[in-house]
Amino acid sequence: MTPAPSEQTDEAADKAAPSYRTTPLRRAWAFVRNTWRGLTSMRTALILLFLLAVAALPGALLPQRSVNERNVNGYLDEHGWWGSLLDSLQMFDVYSSVWFSAIYLLLMVSIIGCLVPRTSDYLRSMRSKPVLTPRNLRRLPHHERVETTDDVDTVMATARKRLRGWRVAEREEAGGARSISAERGYLRETGNLLFHFGMLGVIISFAAGALYSYEGQVVVLADGSEFCNSGIYNYDAFEPGLQVDGTQLNPFCVRVNNFDAEYRGGQPVAYEADIDYQSGEDLQTGTWRQHHLEVNEPLRTAGDRLYLLNHGYAPTFRVTFPDGQSRTQTIQWRPVDQQTYLSEGATKFEEPGITDPAKRRERQLAVTGLFAPTPSMHGNILSSAGPQLNDPQVAVDIMRGDLGFSSGRGQSIFEIDQSMVDAGRLERVARENLEVGQSLTLDDGTQVTFDGVERFVALQVSHDPLQNWVLVSAIVMFTGLGASLFIKRRRLWVRATPVDAPAAGGAAAHDEGAAAADEGAVPGDEAAVGDEAVGDVTAGDGTAGDATPEERRTVVEVGGLARTDQAGYGEEFTRIAADLLGRK
Repeated sequence: MTPAPSEQTDEAADKAAPSYRTTPLRRAWAFVRNTWRGLTSMRTALILLFLLAVAALPGALLPQRSVNERNVNGYLDEHGWWGSLLDSLQMFDVYSSVWFSAIYLLLMVSIIGCLVPRTSDYLRSMRSKPVLTPRNLRRLPHHERVETTDDVDTVMATARKRLRGWRVAEREEAGGARSISAERGYLRETGNLLFHFGMLGVIISFAAGALYSYEGQVVVLADGSEFCNSGIYNYDAFEPGLQVDGTQLNPFCVRVNNFDAEYRGGQPVAYEADIDYQSGEDLQTGTWRQHHLEVNEPLRTAGDRLYLLNHGYAPTFRVTFPDGQSRTQTIQWRPVDQQTYLSEGATKFEEPGITDPAKRRERQLAVTGLFAPTPSMHGNILSSAGPQLNDPQVAVDIMRGDLGFSSGRGQSIFEIDQSMVDAGRLERVARENLEVGQSLTLDDGTQVTFDGVERFVALQVSHDPLQNWVLVSAIVMFTGLGASLFIKRRRLWVRATPVDAPAAGGAAAHDEGAAAADEGAVPGDEAAVGDEAVGDVTAGDGTAGDATPEERRTVVEVGGLARTDQAGYGEEFTRIAADLLGRK
């Protein structure tokens, strides 16, 4: 049976059509290609930047373990299941969380993917010449026309002189006409790229800084005590970067001689500490250099920054045991009220001369309680009326028993091990309010004396080898932002046509105008330089100059186009056109 003609046609078309089958590999490649295009679009970069700002909000609203683990534990105890849910979502470790790092990494990849093609296009446009002069300048947003007695060469010379500093290209046209294409404001796109490269530099610098930076806090008594940056064991708290193991810290030493706090109306005005420091060769020669340390004015030495964070008080207690031996300790107590510096703490002692471990554990002492720099009594409760040292007092509980030193667990210097109290292995044996110089005697003859108080300062050591890169990137970013906001991209064309020559145009000029629209015009320029820009340059709508018909030799047209929507180009164009056309 012979197939119908239509069926024969379909079979022939199927045989002639190229064979293209959607294979799994092609589908996977299409998915990867489309995903990459979406990720590297500027819209995606802006969305990721917004998401990064939103993701950083929990870090500002919730306590962070890297800053204050005690506050985090308090939040968890207070909020129960809600706190546990937030903890499982890494809300207390925002800046090291998986989701924050993912947004950070995607933003960096997206910006790089945006910048690579834009930079390539920018370099290509920098090498290109200004677009050809449109055939009909009257269609441009800015246009001026005049007839002059100057010849074409004189007009072109004047235009070249006036457009010095512009990127120009001069061309011959039909009938003896000549034109100049000028463009200015390329630094606008340069600023745009600088802004994005600067932002990328900030992101990379922060990310790399998290690998190689470290930060540590330490409390030092302001009585000539010293601190050396020789290992993490010297710190009270230490936060290393991912590539920092604490064995190669920049060596330097600090000696805190004294501390002074200025208050006004009970509020702190200034914290100042006089310190000596040594680094580099000073460590070998033993040379100490003086420095006045203030808040937000760090000491920069050995590639690190030393900050003065805070201060507090360290009561001095002397314990005289029944055998006549005494031990004295000055340990910092933690402020519980930053307004009055009412402080709490625990100063711990072991009785000397006891060799039996079991008996030694039974005879350990802890002086715990409250310290008030300016005491104020509310009934029998000690409080503080201000942060200044005015006849300081302590309200102490003397605890005796096993302090838990041999339990294998670390414990805070500000607290006793509450589990020992709950187990009955640590008991309170005395309670008293003491002024400086006063003592209390325990039932076994042990005497506890409040000998005085010293100040301490809280110092922070920060190391960030890429901090200068962050500064440079930020400067580049804001410089580029300023350039992209205040520099306008604009174009200007000048055509001089002999009056006795045929109108510049014809097929050749028309083709040149179309080519200009295809090669260099931005969206919005096509109406001015495309195929619709037709007409006769000599049939202008401007007014003639002062030349008589016998003297008219050259028609001069000036057209302008701003490539942005910013205002202000009209005034600049008017000034340039007035200079070119000989108007005042």
